[in-house]
Amino acid sequence: MKFTVAIAMCPIDQIVQLARTAEECGFDAVALPESTFYAHQVSVRYPYTPDGARFWTEDTPWVDPLVAAAAMGSVTERIRLCTQVVKLGTRQPLPLARQVGSVATLTGNRFTLGVGLGWSAEESEWCGVPFAERGRRADEFLDVLRLVLGGGRVAHHGEFYDFGELTMSPAPTEPVPILVGGHSEAGLRRAARYDGWTSAMIRFDELRDAIGKLDALRAEYGRADAPFEIQAVCVDRFGLDGYRRQAEIGVTDAVVVPWVLDGIGFGNQLRDKQDSLKRFADEIINGM
Repeated sequence: MKFTVAIAMCPIDQIVQLARTAEECGFDAVALPESTFYAHQVSVRYPYTPDGARFWTEDTPWVDPLVAAAAMGSVTERIRLCTQVVKLGTRQPLPLARQVGSVATLTGNRFTLGVGLGWSAEESEWCGVPFAERGRRADEFLDVLRLVLGGGRVAHHGEFYDFGELTMSPAPTEPVPILVGGHSEAGLRRAARYDGWTSAMIRFDELRDAIGKLDALRAEYGRADAPFEIQAVCVDRFGLDGYRRQAEIGVTDAVVVPWVLDGIGFGNQLRDKQDSLKRFADEIINGM
């Protein structure tokens, strides 16, 4: 099993050093979140907490994940950088392809693109993208990304995106893995067609059910034997036994926040978090 450390909601001046420490400790990747802005009033409840409340505030710090990946890549050599997740409803495919290709090139192909539709209508609508069309639009968006990032002269004429022949250079020298988020049937079906699935916060029993559905969908698409990542944020299985149980049901990459497990807040000092990374590596990564 691989271990990815999530740096969401940490002070911005800590995140680059946390990536360097995570690499030194043997973590496989850093998960980079996205939040474009804080809408003070939202039309739907946050879907991943029991009470529907957001667990961040208007003052919580965020940085664009593609910018963060480039900064972290410049001070590391091995660790991967993974968005978890870029919200397609706030983006356009050609500018995002330019950013993804740039980061993949600058980091020596150490970049994984995690994508999702986003839960907030305001975040999409205020960025100029109709929220009601998000599913069909995302499917075409991902087709465009794969096409452009593959290199060469390409064109696309679709329902939502239309452009003539173009070349975006340099293209990544290796395919950029695409992990798709979403707990719904449509989200799982979309993920099954790509390189992996990335979860939001999820309980073990729900995670096991989702993996079973993904296995069935991948078989339906003739992709049962293709490499596939299961990147999970499981909220009720921790410690060596917990991570071994996750691996047994098919999780390939556990997303963890070691300082939270140690009772250390997101705003605490950098040294406290570095110590947590080292303890987690000693007790869990080295013990697996």
